[in-house]
Amino acid sequence: METREVVGDEETAALLIPRKRDEEESNSNASFSGSVFNLSTTIIGAGIMALPATVKVLGLLVGIAAIIFLAFLTHISLEILLRFSRVANAATYGEVMDYAFGSFGKPLLQISVLINNFGILVVYMIIIGDVLSGTSSSGSHHFGVLEGWFGQCWWTSRTFVLLVATVLVFAPLGFFKRIDSLRYTSALAVALAIVFLVITVGITFIKLFNGSIASPRLLPNITDITSIWNLFTAVPVLVTAFVCHYNVHTIDNELGNSSLIRPVIRASLVLCSSVYILTALFGFLLFGESTQDDVLANFDTDLGIPYSSVLSDIVRISYALHLMLVFPVIFFSLRFNLDDLIFPSARSFNFDKCRFVLITIGLISVVYVAANFVPSIWSAFQLTGATATVCLGFIFPAAIALRDPRGIATKKDKILSLIMIFLAVFSNGVAIYSNADALFRKHDPHQ
Repeated sequence: METREVVGDEETAALLIPRKRDEEESNSNASFSGSVFNLSTTIIGAGIMALPATVKVLGLLVGIAAIIFLAFLTHISLEILLRFSRVANAATYGEVMDYAFGSFGKPLLQISVLINNFGILVVYMIIIGDVLSGTSSSGSHHFGVLEGWFGQCWWTSRTFVLLVATVLVFAPLGFFKRIDSLRYTSALAVALAIVFLVITVGITFIKLFNGSIASPRLLPNITDITSIWNLFTAVPVLVTAFVCHYNVHTIDNELGNSSLIRPVIRASLVLCSSVYILTALFGFLLFGESTQDDVLANFDTDLGIPYSSVLSDIVRISYALHLMLVFPVIFFSLRFNLDDLIFPSARSFNFDKCRFVLITIGLISVVYVAANFVPSIWSAFQLTGATATVCLGFIFPAAIALRDPRGIATKKDKILSLIMIFLAVFSNGVAIYSNADALFRKHDPHQ
């Protein structure tokens, strides 16, 4: 069923926005707070755990400045995307791409969403496995929560623990057909992320007062040309941390009142940026140069304060639960775009439950298998962040503004779009080269 409403935006007043909803959804509009939680949950996911390691690469000042800058760019790209969506009468990101680039635009967007969201969901499972079953890095093993409690056995292994999480959490939540149905789990997910942050800040302050924390490095450690290239390896992680564009249209459609989406975006970006900055700052302060790619792995050690093991377990379990609740929000867009790519003319899921069940079970199963073979979250971030993610968050919105089929882009839009594309292509190109060079050096016996 399709309803239409008048847009109040001053640049697009009198334009009609399509609202593609199933009949059972048409009478139920999402709340402002629920939308903020769902968009914030889309943003605050696995990326937060790699931010302290990113600050370790960039230094404290440059790292925090980079987080703020990426939040600013994200806001610009979302504004451009929404404005052109209004003009194109587009209810999805894919429809905006189709409006701007014709028949190849929508499939290109859908493939990018598949790569991005699939990679992110694999990262979630990897982190959950690291937290509960442990991980090995640089020749040392970091014990997971279950390993610490019960020792190493088959039912504390990564494969079995992730299987249980998949059957009991990911699959049931993955079967919701409206993203607004996840508003309560999203609110709980944000609360759990804040629990992690509060405990980390508290531990850091205790250690600061007793003088057991060294002065943090404020700037990147640059010694040669290789160290300069290595700085760019942090870019895909930062990009991944803020990209939420693939869920904005879904949230906008379910809001009912399109004028609310911009306040939702601003509130979400402020909330998430604050959480990101504090996590990066206090995570790096707490662990310094020993910060792992996944900072949760650092919490298996003695923190040097009373009740250290209890606090470590609370931190790790709270964030593992957070990721379990974030999973279905990202999965929602993954399933939608896969279905729309393969079955563009098919009926709604409400009228074809067999297709809905098969796609849902198939996708969750493939994510589970992949999570047992990808070695680390840094590897997954480099793959998705330097390719599909940067396209979704920055290159595609900027390209839409430059394409400008109806001539509504301002000179400022085009200048900012050119800057976004240049920064995205250059920084991520260098990041890909740097990671490929490091990989070859690692396997070269003459190095």
